[in-house]
Amino acid sequence: MINIPKGTKDVLPSQSYKWQYIEDTARDVARVFNLKEIRTPVFEHTELFKRGVGEGTDVVGKEMYTFEDKGGRSVTLKPEGTAGAVRLFVENGLSSTPMPVKTYYITPAFRYERPQAGRLREFHQFGIEVFGSESAETDAEVIFAASSFLGKLGLSGTRLEINSIGCRSCRADYNRALREYFEPRLGDMCETCRTRFSSNPLRMLDCKEEKCREISAGAPSILDYLCPDCRGHFERVKALLEESGLAFTVNPCIVRGLDYYTRTVFEFVSDAIGAQGTVCGGGRYDGLVEQLGGAHTPAVGFAAGIERLMLLMDNIGAKYPEEPKVTVYVAGMDEPTRAAAFSAANRLRADGISAEADLMSRSLKAQFKYADKLGAEYVAVIGSDELSENEITVKNMESGKSERIKINDLYAYLKKEI
Repeated sequence: MINIPKGTKDVLPSQSYKWQYIEDTARDVARVFNLKEIRTPVFEHTELFKRGVGEGTDVVGKEMYTFEDKGGRSVTLKPEGTAGAVRLFVENGLSSTPMPVKTYYITPAFRYERPQAGRLREFHQFGIEVFGSESAETDAEVIFAASSFLGKLGLSGTRLEINSIGCRSCRADYNRALREYFEPRLGDMCETCRTRFSSNPLRMLDCKEEKCREISAGAPSILDYLCPDCRGHFERVKALLEESGLAFTVNPCIVRGLDYYTRTVFEFVSDAIGAQGTVCGGGRYDGLVEQLGGAHTPAVGFAAGIERLMLLMDNIGAKYPEEPKVTVYVAGMDEPTRAAAFSAANRLRADGISAEADLMSRSLKAQFKYADKLGAEYVAVIGSDELSENEITVKNMESGKSERIKINDLYAYLKKEI
């Protein structure tokens, strides 16, 4: 037997309705926030992620699935959704359309990392990307959309943490301050942090090693280095959240793991999925469109991992809707009546009613057992007598009530009952 690759997971028929519920909820949130769906390829040119995500990030340096195609071109399975969305925005000339351009996606993504609960090598994201507005109101609207999505899933207990990591100008001053702080302490820090010290000291604050976290706790705060514009922007974001009643805490250690972020960054976190409890994260990335070949275009977005959402929902006992059941099972007793049952089921399906008919040449008793396992609300039986009279006997499986009606009236009967 050929087994599934490590770090991937099958979605079974008994679980797929949960995925559909989360995806339908995402689409409903997108609808009320007037976000339009985009779809980008599963693989892109590797350079897109090197330039967009950042060569110094763990994602690009350690986690990407990169290979050469038959034409010798380096391509990569997308490790996240934003870079591809920006490439789509630039390549398709969306900058010439009315602003802001408000988009969303539901997509698979791929990272080579150690599989663990809620973190797989193939995973799925619901993401929002809004292009064209630099206002704090846009940051707040994206955060509201994330909060609405989590709330509709019954995850209102997650905590919102926000920060500002400033612009290129004020971050340069902050990076100097970080290097001054970390340099005498580098010997006690992990190899990854020692590498980041030269390339991007800001990301040292994101290290998960306990000894590094203890050292980072005493580091200077980015909030003390924000330029007046970045400080004003962040204060406005906070004011908008406060005015809406959306609770938050300012966490100066949030920097996110990708290089493209600027100014506002945020995470929704929960203790119910372990130490790395981020279930949704995002922020502003005002330089990425220009970096990938477009005109300067401010942008902000977020992504939520669907597997992590499902893990959290399971851990806290959040409710899913009931798995959809079959409305009616149409049973026959022999070849002629099975043919009539098959025809009746197909007519019901054409009219939008969920129906099943025997495909296994089961006995009538076995068909009733199977219908019960399916959770069918009704079983409609065509016997020889019914067939000769063009009739059908309909049984309500919950009440046990049976009624004989004309086959042509079955749709109207079920519509009245359900």
